[in-house]
Amino acid sequence: MTVSSEHAVSVAGANGALPDRSRRARVAGAARSVGPEILSAASDNDPTNVGTAVAVGAQTAYRLSWVALLIAPLLGVVLAIAAHVGTVARADLQTLTVKRYGERVGAVLLVSVVLVNVVTIAADLQAGAAGIGLLAGIDPRWLVVPLGGALLGLLVIGRYDEVVAVLRYVLLGFLAFGVAAVLARPDWSHLLRASLVPSLSLNRDEVAGSLALLGTTLTSYVYVWETVSRGSEGSHVVGRDPTPARVRLGAVLGAVFTAVILWFMLVASAATLGRHHQTVTSAQEAAQALGPLAGSLASDMFAFGLLISAVVALPVLMATTAYVVGAQFDWRRGLSARIADAWRFYATLAASIGLGLATSLAGISVIDMLVAASVVGGLGTPLGLVLLVRIARDREVMGAARISRGLAAGGWMVAAVVAAAGVLFIIAAGLGRF
Repeated sequence: MTVSSEHAVSVAGANGALPDRSRRARVAGAARSVGPEILSAASDNDPTNVGTAVAVGAQTAYRLSWVALLIAPLLGVVLAIAAHVGTVARADLQTLTVKRYGERVGAVLLVSVVLVNVVTIAADLQAGAAGIGLLAGIDPRWLVVPLGGALLGLLVIGRYDEVVAVLRYVLLGFLAFGVAAVLARPDWSHLLRASLVPSLSLNRDEVAGSLALLGTTLTSYVYVWETVSRGSEGSHVVGRDPTPARVRLGAVLGAVFTAVILWFMLVASAATLGRHHQTVTSAQEAAQALGPLAGSLASDMFAFGLLISAVVALPVLMATTAYVVGAQFDWRRGLSARIADAWRFYATLAASIGLGLATSLAGISVIDMLVAASVVGGLGTPLGLVLLVRIARDREVMGAARISRGLAAGGWMVAAVVAAAGVLFIIAAGLGRF
């Protein structure tokens, strides 16, 4: 006796088998659909951010731990707007800027993004190589070129969805910072009070640390890449058509993940370097210093986290650079495109890592590079945010799917905060106050 397919489905449904599989499939699909937002946000915690969190923790102990958590709502607003723009307009911020405001405004955005990216790529390559060197006991100078070549190969060989799939699993490595923070044995009661009850002070170190944390965690490549992943690249991924509400939720989740990891970095530094009044000038030095203060495992975990931060951030930095250049000159572009069809795009990818390698190997101080990147970013990042919010509220671009007035107000507030932090930091650094 045969059983009809309709009857089989009804029996399976009654037993709960198919609905369970369907539910699991929906959950898995939702997790994949928010993956780009998690990756965009996590790339913000690149080695330069690690270095900033380490320096702040060493100088101010737990007193600015609340600022690290404040990053979540600020970054969440920015990424939610960027994800919405990319999903609705099906284009990246650079393309939309050129089309809506012209090539001159687009060129200003291009320069502000590319200059910061190249300097950051150089610094992150050194930091990533240092992470490998600390774990393997190898001179990191021999590892800079292989690391850069391997990451370039990932972008050239892999399609967009394959690159995102690989990096989505690599993100789990960020939890190493959490392990390092626990092994550092912080004063949990003191830490929780400092994290949940903001304290305002005009102390020079605390003001400088607050400005540095705000200025380095809201950089332009993060929200530009979000528009790329949901717009230019997202429009070519078959079977993935998430709603604007879902991508905004993914952006918020990504921002929370990023802020918590940044908090772990600061805690690991504060509980060791801050407690012993020991200062460092880079994340690499922090990983080395954790050994005698918190044990070799804490040091290894921090070094591993440093490597992960470079592996996640560098592909985003490289791809963003190639995208904004390609959009400015209207080249064929995309990680899913064939090299023969988009050779200018891939040449720019190679050039970005090449310039980063050259800068890294030129013997220029990492600190000097980061100061230069901070100055350019402090001026360029607010410009990009202003353009992003204006486009998100532009009826000609977004139609009836413009962002709400409330979300736009949040975007304007973040732009003002970042602009003020950047200008104050630049002025203070120029006067030698910080």
